[in-house]
Amino acid sequence: MNILKDLNFNHKKTLIRVDYNVPLNNEFQVTDNTRILAARPTIEKILNDGGSVILMSHLGRPKNKEEKFSLRHIIAELEKVMKQKINFVDDCIGDKVAKAVAGLNDGEILLLENLRYYPEEKKGDENFAKALAELGADYYINDAFGTAHRAHASTSVIARFFDKKHKAAGKLLEKEIHSIRKALDEGQKPVTAIIGGAKVSSKIGVIENLINKVDNLIIVGGMAFTFLKALGNNIGNSIVEDDKLELARRIIKEAKENGVSLILPVDLVIADKFSNDAQTKIVDALNIPDGWQGLDIGPETQKLIDQVIQNSKTIIWNGPAGVFEFDKFATGTEQIGLSIGRASENGAFSLVGGGDSVAAVKKLGLTDKISYISTGGGALLEMLEGKTLPGIAALSE
Repeated sequence: MNILKDLNFNHKKTLIRVDYNVPLNNEFQVTDNTRILAARPTIEKILNDGGSVILMSHLGRPKNKEEKFSLRHIIAELEKVMKQKINFVDDCIGDKVAKAVAGLNDGEILLLENLRYYPEEKKGDENFAKALAELGADYYINDAFGTAHRAHASTSVIARFFDKKHKAAGKLLEKEIHSIRKALDEGQKPVTAIIGGAKVSSKIGVIENLINKVDNLIIVGGMAFTFLKALGNNIGNSIVEDDKLELARRIIKEAKENGVSLILPVDLVIADKFSNDAQTKIVDALNIPDGWQGLDIGPETQKLIDQVIQNSKTIIWNGPAGVFEFDKFATGTEQIGLSIGRASENGAFSLVGGGDSVAAVKKLGLTDKISYISTGGGALLEMLEGKTLPGIAALSE
């Protein structure tokens, strides 16, 4: 697979799949430009070489050509980040777009309209991919890690229409692959993974892959209650997947056989209802009273997790420790973030991904302390499962 530094883009037009699926407020202004910033190094490399850039992305989940999902809304932010004028065309295939590409001068940027205005994008339609490939670009670059797990027209199918010498991974995609492999396969021991979130079912593959790679596996969040119940503990009214109890027992057994330290909460913040204004108390994780539910890890669990993290050389974190959207139950997640920040400052390699985990890192001002913050949600999970992503595989074919 080519990477950007392998290629020279002088006087060349390059079609880049970026991930500009960014949040907008009611006035259609970008409220978080992380993904726009993440793609900048790739665009700059091509422009600095003396080439021009055609950017394509999706935004949201439009049912048809809804104006609220138009990529024209991100132009102002993109111009601010790139410090230059952005040309825009209100379509992504066809004669009008081909004409705009043909008229593009070296050093210029053209942004195409939302790819998902065409249902063929998500369907991985070959004719749609071919229409994108025939717009007149010399090179195809995939720099959209967040969608690399999707076999969509612009993320994998399009690569068939460019030979190996004319397609490559962008700088962000390269960095994501390198960082995940560093954590999963080349990480200094001890390796610790903290996996949180509501359901075991959404992360079975991740847990099963990690159990063969880590020294410590910390399970927090709603999924911890399935494990606690599998061990015979009373979990009160806490969220649980009863159909996954046998799976939890198998994972506990496998961890023991592999010499992996499986760490579950030892105390919990429980509440009498699922609300930020609920009555709360801290109890032993072995016995939650009926009528109460666990919504965050307790102080003893926070200390236990901190000790494990401080003794780790490689740390992977995906998923919150509690109901992070309620301030009252965000402490556990925040403490994990602070612990990882301290360990990273002391030389550990840390990889953080997933919406709530990344949000906690940003909220605590730890962005510069974490070794790598992934831009992918589903794509990161699939790589943590050990899967090959179609958007990455296509660059080597």
